[in-house]
Amino acid sequence: MSDQVVGSIPKIGEKIPEFEATTTKGTLKSSDLEGKWTVLFSHPADFTPVCTTELAAFAQNQEKFAELDTQLVGLSIDSVHSHLAWIKNIEENLGVKIDYHLIADLDMNVASKFGMIHPGASATATVRAVFIIDPKGIVRTLFYYPMNAGRNIDEILRTVQALQTADKNSVACPVNWRPGDKVIVPPPKTMAEVAQRDALQNVERVDFYLVKKDL
Repeated sequence: MSDQVVGSIPKIGEKIPEFEATTTKGTLKSSDLEGKWTVLFSHPADFTPVCTTELAAFAQNQEKFAELDTQLVGLSIDSVHSHLAWIKNIEENLGVKIDYHLIADLDMNVASKFGMIHPGASATATVRAVFIIDPKGIVRTLFYYPMNAGRNIDEILRTVQALQTADKNSVACPVNWRPGDKVIVPPPKTMAEVAQRDALQNVERVDFYLVKKDL
């Protein structure tokens, strides 16, 4: 069992809580998420309009996520039978096939461990939570949306790209960064590092603490 407090929200930099769940593609364990990036997202309920548009949009972008070695995992507190019927309905009505895990969290076990139940919004449905999890099972980003506002899939995809770029190159990504844009050289921590930055060539130097470069 995880020592994660039920109902709490895993924080950035923390290991995800342990779980085992039934999904539309079989059993899924928290350990199955390790080894690649994961976007874990919850939706309030099956057969609802905003959620339908979101599941379809995630599916339409699944190949882009796969190119980033990122798997998609959805969740709601509906039954697996409801999930399967909804998937079939989406394919028939929208022509979109849902080919990623949808967790059937009837007992709210996973939702509670990830802090997806917000009583102020609903005590019987999950809010629109998104967790970006790295290959070590560490939470790297959280997004929370209310029930009446759909997510921006492009921003979730962009955030995965930014995290991977920052990790790979030991840099940071500035506001509105997109692949191909300049990145930020980490700020100096010692006077020696200040001198090293002063010697850098082919960079955009705004000030000693703000230096951008192309990768």
